[in-house]
Amino acid sequence: MVAAVTRQQIVEAADRLFYQRGFEATSFADIAAVVELSRGNFYYHFRTKDELLDAVITHRLAKTKSMLEAWEAKSEAPGERILSFVQLLIVNQAKIMAYGCPVGTLCGELAKLDHIARGRAAEIFDLFRHWLSRQFIAVGREADADALAMHVLMWSQGVAALAAAYRDETFVRREVENISTWLAARLPKSTAFSEIVPVQPS
Repeated sequence: MVAAVTRQQIVEAADRLFYQRGFEATSFADIAAVVELSRGNFYYHFRTKDELLDAVITHRLAKTKSMLEAWEAKSEAPGERILSFVQLLIVNQAKIMAYGCPVGTLCGELAKLDHIARGRAAEIFDLFRHWLSRQFIAVGREADADALAMHVLMWSQGVAALAAAYRDETFVRREVENISTWLAARLPKSTAFSEIVPVQPS
């Protein structure tokens, strides 16, 4: 039990540092210092950085699945569910302005490194893509559900990239409103959300 808890602490610390500093710039020593473990104890849980990266991606996938399930449980309206995804830009805007999108930055870095795990990291985008597509299908947009899902993903990634570049809260909120307006125009009135609900950043 203690070993499992320690392993989870290592994964969570690595997740934060990979996001804040980048995968390549984060060392085992950096992570061990955060968790307050000796190098020997650290290597008991993870022998290679790639092994740890795989555990971090698995952790992120599990968190993403849980978040999507929570959105499903919170609202029966597909439009409201899609809006929950869009509003992540506001919920996490402080982190996004400081470090960018956690999914996009990791995928980008692993692609530059031509790392073997780049495909696994992209599975998080796949989760969002397929989930968004299902929401569009639920409102009768079967023919272009995937294209609409990819457009929402593309738009949100663009906003995240510029938010990190300019650190402009007004820009982020304006673009969330623009995406929401675009979304409402593409949903049947009976299934669209009634209004853009203000969200406070974390």
